[in-house]
Amino acid sequence: MAKKKKKLPFVYQPIGFVLSWAGGALAGMAFQQAWKAIRHEDDAPDALDPDRGWGEILLAAAVQGAIFAVVRSAVDRGGAKAIARSTGQWPVADKGGRD
Repeated sequence: MAKKKKKLPFVYQPIGFVLSWAGGALAGMAFQQAWKAIRHEDDAPDALDPDRGWGEILLAAAVQGAIFAVVRSAVDRGGAKAIARSTGQWPVADKGGRD
């Protein structure tokens, strides 16, 4: 009888969800600290704030997007590597892109 392969991608989904949530929270905190270091302000500008200029709004969006992408990739990769080390199987069956 052939050995049945584990359904790891399905099992990994809740773990991936928790990792994504934690990564998002971490990215938010990292962005707040980065914005304080860049502009010496506690709050980043809101896109609908009439008192902020285009440059400031777009800078904040670019910094936030870059930090979010790096943190998400690091958390996703770290989680996948940990699952692969503990189970011997990569947690995602396909090699397609995100989402």
